[in-house]
Amino acid sequence: MCEPEQEFDRRARTREIQAEFAARGDVLGWFDALYKEAAGDNEKIPWADLEPNRYFRAFAEKTDLRGIGRSALVVGCGLGDDARYLDDLGFKVTAFDISPTAIEWARRLHADRDITFEVMDLFEPYRGWLGGFDFVLEVYTIQPLPLEMRERTIDAVASFVAPGGELVVVTRGREDDEEPDELPWPMSRRELSRFETHGLVQTFFEVMPGDDETPQPRFVAAYKR
Repeated sequence: MCEPEQEFDRRARTREIQAEFAARGDVLGWFDALYKEAAGDNEKIPWADLEPNRYFRAFAEKTDLRGIGRSALVVGCGLGDDARYLDDLGFKVTAFDISPTAIEWARRLHADRDITFEVMDLFEPYRGWLGGFDFVLEVYTIQPLPLEMRERTIDAVASFVAPGGELVVVTRGREDDEEPDELPWPMSRRELSRFETHGLVQTFFEVMPGDDETPQPRFVAAYKR
């Protein structure tokens, strides 16, 4: 884990890169730019801890999550730590990210695993992926996209869940009437409810304490189609 000053520096640099790309109308290109600038040093990526998300792991342990050979998709997989954890749990895992640099990095890190890593734009997926996965995991990938894209992003994530399939979302949380002020923009329960407009029924919701220097709660929500 980073020291507080290092954590501040890498988050500040991430916001600078995002702002540079947003100023020229490119709201997605900054992800690959960040991974390229990191040049193989995961400490420069705010979310790249080289271990599965601890809130998702807590959910998995609490619910005794097991893959039993089911297909799983990790949205915005980064360096693939959550994908590896799902592989440990017995899922047949596919994971994607818009950053070619991140995917190349993830393939090297997890070359010992039978995980399919793909470079993919969330909004232009393979047609065969739509409704194609028994389990979909989304951790912190909705938050860094512009607020005006939030509904479209939620719709895209929901589209991957197969009939009878499950979706788990982990996000920084905020109150419905609270205005988010900086990247990453937390999600409210009202925004999460949009998943339920896609035939997904919420089966689990928990607020967990944050682990930032300024603690911010995490929402962990699960849905079933």
